[in-house]
Amino acid sequence: MNTTILIKTNKALKKEASRLAKEMGVPLTTVVNAYLAQFVRDRKLSVSVDPSLTHKKLIEILAISDDMDKRKGVGIRTSDTDKLFEHLGV
Repeated sequence: MNTTILIKTNKALKKEASRLAKEMGVPLTTVVNAYLAQFVRDRKLSVSVDPSLTHKKLIEILAISDDMDKRKGVGIRTSDTDKLFEHLGV
């Protein structure tokens, strides 16, 4: 048996949540029900204030990684500390 709940929330938050849910191919009701089910199952409220990795940052990180890969062989391999310091300009 289903029931209806009425909650008050920020209009912009609801609009953004609806847009994101639609983008993911699920109704907002499914998202809310999933969070409620997790709350009941885990018997705890989890809230994260840690920022998540944005698509833009991921692209930047991958570009840096590609640059590093392209420069393979630029460094030296040595167990001689004098040669290492000389290479580093120390």
